[in-house]
Amino acid sequence: MKRPFQEGEALQEGEALREGEALREGEAPAEPRPSRHHPAHGILEIQGQSTIVFLTVCTKGRAPWLATEEHHAMLRSIWSEATAWLVGRYVLMPDHLHLFTAPGNPELPLENWVRYWKSHFSRRNNNKAERWQTDHWDSRLRRGESYEEKWAYVINNPVRHKLVTRTEDWPYQGEVFELIW
Repeated sequence: MKRPFQEGEALQEGEALREGEALREGEAPAEPRPSRHHPAHGILEIQGQSTIVFLTVCTKGRAPWLATEEHHAMLRSIWSEATAWLVGRYVLMPDHLHLFTAPGNPELPLENWVRYWKSHFSRRNNNKAERWQTDHWDSRLRRGESYEEKWAYVINNPVRHKLVTRTEDWPYQGEVFELIW
C-alpha cells in the first residue's frame, strides 16, 4: 500500500497525475493510465459473402457539435458522392456517429475512405472548432442477424442518451444506400 502523498512533495518515479487533475492535501497521486491502443484496421472480404462494416466515428474531444440539420445534410451529400464504400443506415449523435457501410466502386481501403469523407466534411464545414478524432472504430459483421441486432442498438442511442423519448423522433438518422446481406 502506498503512503499518503504530502502536499508539496515531489512525485516519485512511476507516479503521475492525470491530465487536468490536482491533488488534494493528503491524497496519493493516481496511477498512470495505460496508453490507449488504436484499433486494428483492415476488413477481410470473404468471397461469396456480404461485407458489411459497423463504423463509429467521434468528434475531436467528444465535442457535442455534430447533431444539426446542416451537418446531417452535409454528411448525406458527401456519403452519396463518396461511393467507394456505400453508407447504409446511420445515426448522428451530438459527439459521434454510427453507420453501416459496404464496399462500392472503385475498391478503396475503408481507412482511406473514412479519411476522405472526413476531410471533405471539414473543408465544406470550414469551422476549425468542429473536427473529427483522428481514428475510428470498425468491425465487420459476421452474419445477417448482426446487422439487425446492431441497428436495434444504434437506433436506440438517442433514447438511451435521453435526447428523445421515441427513436422515430430523432431527426439525425437515415439510410443513404440499402445494404443487402
